[in-house]
Amino acid sequence: MSSELIIPELVDLDLPGEDRRSAVRSLADRLVSAERVTDVERFLDDVEARERQMPTGMRGGIGIPHCRSATVTVPSLAFGRSSGGIDFGAEDGPANLVFLIAAPEGGDSDHIAVLAALARRLVRAEFKQALLDANDPASVASYVREEVKP
Repeated sequence: MSSELIIPELVDLDLPGEDRRSAVRSLADRLVSAERVTDVERFLDDVEARERQMPTGMRGGIGIPHCRSATVTVPSLAFGRSSGGIDFGAEDGPANLVFLIAAPEGGDSDHIAVLAALARRLVRAEFKQALLDANDPASVASYVREEVKP
């Protein structure tokens, strides 16, 4: 198993689901398949508990659901792109770019560092446009790894 933050198997350029929960489940299933999450239901409960504290939608069509969970084996970032958009609670509408951050339960600094590095990139229009235009999961994973260095 790779310890890279994001790998091609964690990238979905046609994210299914019309609602937040189904989109997050789809990305979480990828984390399970990549052996980065050991229990999808418990992980989803942890994501949902975090979401209840404050919606994770950002302006500009971004969703960043995230949590720390005992089910996470290695800090990971799953990415999905939705053509129809998914409501993550942002004031300006649905998210087309969804980043699911999964951090081990004791990984406070990892979790915050990834979130901060990602947020810094998401204010750049060219970063978002590159993700909207991408057509290959491997190139997306490589690009995000280069750009999002905690």
